Amino acid sequence: MATPILELSDVSVDFDGFFALTDLSIALEHGELRSIIGPNGAGKTTFLDVITGKVKPTKGSVSLRGSSIVGLSEQKISNLGVGRKFQTPRVFEKLTVARNLELAASPNKAPFQLMFEKLNSTVKDEVHRLMDYVGLAPFAKAEAGSLSHGQKQWLAISMLVAQSPDIILLDEPVAGLTDDETNKTAELIKSLAGEHTVVVIEHDMEFIRDLGAPVTVLHQGQKLTEGTLEQVKADPKVIEVYLGQSD
Repeated sequence: MATPILELSDVSVDFDGFFALTDLSIALEHGELRSIIGPNGAGKTTFLDVITGKVKPTKGSVSLRGSSIVGLSEQKISNLGVGRKFQTPRVFEKLTVARNLELAASPNKAPFQLMFEKLNSTVKDEVHRLMDYVGLAPFAKAEAGSLSHGQKQWLAISMLVAQSPDIILLDEPVAGLTDDETNKTAELIKSLAGEHTVVVIEHDMEFIRDLGAPVTVLHQGQKLTEGTLEQVKADPKVIEVYLGQSD
């Protein structure tokens, strides 16, 4: 059996007596698309923080391609191929769409050198490919700050893809988006799976349904259940703790 690209085993996180995660075990395969849902306080953000190295587990293991990443810095884990997009799009609003992508795609990450760097044809081609990919080619010369919220999300996702991560972590990628933007975002994310392992944390159940991916339900820092969306919605435990009602 192939080694999971990412595996959390019996992970607990104790914040001064409050357990944000308790004995959480999740394994992700290469190219998998996985949705993570749960009520507020379920541990979804802490789950991402543990993967990216922002938070160190109190106990348990976190492995990337079979090797432990516990204790590594956020930058080191990022360099190993783990990319994260936060709920609020992090783009350089005063720079053009194209320049945002150029900075993300450049192998040189030294800020001063980036200002004067002459891009090679490979980076330029990748920038144009990504702009076409997310539908932002017509806005290449527009300042990122002039984009709609949905377009900023697509730019932020494409900037992440430009860094060639093996694992893409997306925190509420459709929060505040229109229905049309949400639908386009679902198609974009589905197209990323296969080449990348993609983890999506989201509250929008229609969006989760559109993704059609396996769903993991978290509650009070623990894994409540896993399955298709229809399976987890029919689970009495989920009905009781997530939907707040019981038949």
